[in-house]
Amino acid sequence: MNGYVGRRRRPRGEPGPPDRARGPRWLVLLVVLGWLLLGSIGGPLVGRLSEVQQNDNASFLPQSAESTAVADLLPRFYPRNDLPYFVVMEAPQAVTTADEVAAATYLKSLADIPLPALGPRAKLGDYLSGEPTGPIPSADGKALLGVVNLDADKADDTINGTTPLYEAATAMRGAVGDVFTGTTVQTSIGGPGGTLADFITAFEGIDGLLLLVALAVVLVILLVVYRSPLLPLAVLFSAVLGLGVAAMVIFPLAKHGVIKLSGQSQGILFILVVGAATDYALLLVSRYREELHDTPSSWTAIRVAWRGAAPPILASGATVILGLLCLLLSRLGSTAGLGPVGALGIAGAMLASLTFLPAVLLLLGRRVFWPAIPRVDHVHDVDKLQRHGVWGRVARLVGTHPRRTWVITAGALLLAAAFLPTFRADGASTDELFLNKVESVTATRALERHYPAGAGSPVQILAPEEDTDAVLAALKKEDGVTDPFAGVAKGAKPEAVDGAMLVQATLTDPVDSPAAVAVVERLRSDFDTIDRTVLVGGQTATNLDVREATDRDLRVIVPAILLVIFVVLTVLLRSIVAPVLLVAANVLSFAATIGVAAVAFNHLFDFPNSDPATPLYGFVFLVALGIDYSIFLMTRVREETPERGTRQAILVGLAVTGGVITSAGIVLAATFSALGVLPLLFLVQIAFIVAFGVLLDTLVVRSLLVPALAYDIGPRIWRPSDPDQEEPEWDEFGSEDGPDPEAGDLAGADEPAGADEPADAAASADGPADGSRPATDPARR
Repeated sequence: MNGYVGRRRRPRGEPGPPDRARGPRWLVLLVVLGWLLLGSIGGPLVGRLSEVQQNDNASFLPQSAESTAVADLLPRFYPRNDLPYFVVMEAPQAVTTADEVAAATYLKSLADIPLPALGPRAKLGDYLSGEPTGPIPSADGKALLGVVNLDADKADDTINGTTPLYEAATAMRGAVGDVFTGTTVQTSIGGPGGTLADFITAFEGIDGLLLLVALAVVLVILLVVYRSPLLPLAVLFSAVLGLGVAAMVIFPLAKHGVIKLSGQSQGILFILVVGAATDYALLLVSRYREELHDTPSSWTAIRVAWRGAAPPILASGATVILGLLCLLLSRLGSTAGLGPVGALGIAGAMLASLTFLPAVLLLLGRRVFWPAIPRVDHVHDVDKLQRHGVWGRVARLVGTHPRRTWVITAGALLLAAAFLPTFRADGASTDELFLNKVESVTATRALERHYPAGAGSPVQILAPEEDTDAVLAALKKEDGVTDPFAGVAKGAKPEAVDGAMLVQATLTDPVDSPAAVAVVERLRSDFDTIDRTVLVGGQTATNLDVREATDRDLRVIVPAILLVIFVVLTVLLRSIVAPVLLVAANVLSFAATIGVAAVAFNHLFDFPNSDPATPLYGFVFLVALGIDYSIFLMTRVREETPERGTRQAILVGLAVTGGVITSAGIVLAATFSALGVLPLLFLVQIAFIVAFGVLLDTLVVRSLLVPALAYDIGPRIWRPSDPDQEEPEWDEFGSEDGPDPEAGDLAGADEPAGADEPADAAASADGPADGSRPATDPARR
């Protein structure tokens, strides 16, 4: 029987120590109680994270953005800061006089509508910045428009767990339904205020539905993997505690403006923590169960398992954390905020997996695996997988035909990557962001049918007073705008403030459409020829600045993440060649994933477009998280190399880690798929990209491409170091059996070497039977 245990084999003939070791039980109880205390504090904060969200694009732009500069100067022209809601009333034919009277009565009554969620005496009028405007009839006579302005300074105040912004939309929508009862008039409430309220509704599922779906999916997978009812619960409870600890730090930082938390970041945080904590648990539990086959002591088993699993878990966590922190280089507050939010989540998952979970495993002992309780039989995964099992067969395929395997795999990935240029990430309009029917989208489409498409969100230009006429003349020549005027309102006397004049115009295209963005780009270019101090702002300009900031982030952050990952891998593997191979393989995997996503989004799901940030987010998660599985594999290969030689270590590492890494990949893909329960285009697309990419990385890149290429390269993969020449570290807690000379190797002599494999690659690489230091002749490699 093969005597492989933990990290190393014990030489034949060396007696095994009597192993009934027990540690201080009070210490384990203290760790568990400490975590339960932290959970009682952090758990409620997880549910309150939505209170400190920011979901307005303008709030995420840097001060240097042109639209931000305009927004900062506008209060000098307007006495108040408004957040408008548009009440759109649409009739199939012409609206009647009675309809106009009913609309006017409704608008006047809004101030008295109660808002009970904000307090027993709270009314909508307490939060309005002025009297509602309207009703304004459309040119075709088929619609009426009312404008209700909320005081933007009060809109985001959190009161009793909600905000005036959300409650105002809810109250107005509830009240307007009774106004036109018995008529054919259809009403809807949208505008910036209505859209933000619908985003709040969409993100309401984060606190409950998203987390529950993610945990339920992982629970089902773990039940299949472990075939035990107790262990999956311990793993999931560990993940929840890790999330609670992260929330303890994130909530106060977001509340005091140190970091910015968006609804998207919060959803991704939940998925990251659950997925990462489960992946780390799978690796630790796999090692722990392996050790329980050699020792009757749970303490000894967890000690050896922790020592073997902690380095790759810490390396993996550090890689993801550093990769996420590269997002701090972003110019967008939402993207930069995701960096520390995600990093804190990964740190919480890692801490819980390396402290709380081992303590629970010790308290429950072998019973945690019930009914499949591991016995002390000195049977190990490598023994079972040498001649049986899927991963044993995969390893033999790689060992028999390495070059053929990696060439075919790389070719398939390159073919998928060829579709990458067809991926559309020009930005989607607001009505395209929602995948379900929401009232703000209904209102926007009704506005477009009956009013100028850019009504309600004009282009706002700040120009030196002496350049006002030139700016107006340029606007009149631009086909994409209409009704240009100077001042705060059409017909009012324009007044300069501190030498600057406000000029406004209405876009002929929807304000959030690519066509409107192109108009703003042309206007900025035209105004630069007049005076470079002319600034263009408004909602469309904000969207343009967000896109430009995202494009810049992609150029800066992607190289930074690749550099960070390369440095971490270099330190971990003590090699230059292996990190280059791993990084290149993961970049190829990302390109193939985006290529497949382009085909799926354009032709299968018929998505209209993608957010400009989608490729960046996809890259961060796929490369930073995908490299984890290569780390898990290559650290095990590095560990085995001094004893077995590089090529045999690759096959053993592939066979032994195949099951646990594949399970981890399936878990992570399933947790990211849970983002699809939120009806938002960006999150659904991220869910597809990450889920597909992780499965591709797990089942193809880590299983075939990386090991086959590494096997073909051989010992040179470790240059400039040479672990083949290192003295193996015999484990003091091994079995009494040495290597069985009759046990076949994964690419052993009973199978012929492939035609595309080095002649010596099929030789056995097990250590010598007498337990001496394994030979380092070329046949071992």
